Amino acid sequence: MQHITLNNGLTMPQLGYGVWQVPDDQAYTAVAEALNVGYRSIDTARLYFNEEGVGRALRDSAVPREDIFLTTKVWNNDHGYDQALAAFEASLERLGVDYVDLYLIHWPVPAQDRFVETWRALEKIYADGRARAIGVSNFTADALGRVLTETDVVPAVNQIELSPYLVQGQMRALHAQHGIATEAWSPLGSGKGLLDDPVLADIAARYDRTPAQVVIRWHLQLGNVVIPKSVTPARIRENFEVFDFALDDTDLHAITGLDRGQRTGPDPAEFNYTGL
Repeated sequence: MQHITLNNGLTMPQLGYGVWQVPDDQAYTAVAEALNVGYRSIDTARLYFNEEGVGRALRDSAVPREDIFLTTKVWNNDHGYDQALAAFEASLERLGVDYVDLYLIHWPVPAQDRFVETWRALEKIYADGRARAIGVSNFTADALGRVLTETDVVPAVNQIELSPYLVQGQMRALHAQHGIATEAWSPLGSGKGLLDDPVLADIAARYDRTPAQVVIRWHLQLGNVVIPKSVTPARIRENFEVFDFALDDTDLHAITGLDRGQRTGPDPAEFNYTGL
């Protein structure tokens, strides 16, 4: 496993396991399998409705809690100082833990314009030691700029949609400027054709790897934190087996050159949904 050091000195596995769209009972089995394979970073959220299953898997695992980097997120209907604090307590209860390693604001919800207030709640949680690091998710340059100028703690992470079809060069550069780690969700393109791209197929064949392994390796070599999701045991293992090869510069550039600015999820500048 490779690790990165966050801007507060905390180390984080660069490859993690995500459980978006995984039902609670299935999340228990999938997280147990991921931990067995060797993953030590698990990414969940209030919206995923599987914090209970994730928590059970952590408790039933032989891996000590302190060796697992656990992330969850405050959802859009809990923006605001008091609401975010209460949402955090509820997540801890569902997870069955007394702290998380990383707590994120899931989306900025710009029309609501309460994310700065929410961030101040996360600062309180961080100051109290109940989250070892705090960050944001899906924050645009404008939203991130407000957090940087109007609050005290620089986010440790911004988790954004990022793949070879959505390279996010400007956001990655902005993060680097401020010491913020870039974490990629939908890193394999969410089944929307990326892994069938002939450029990836050619590179994968030359390295005797799968296109998914090549894309994950590209993320790692760019410096991204990456959280692929699968509930298939063979795929969970395959996605983890990426530390014994490296892409050369020509192939890295070829993969980056696939950028289309193509999102598979909402545009965070316009996403204002607050339902569950």
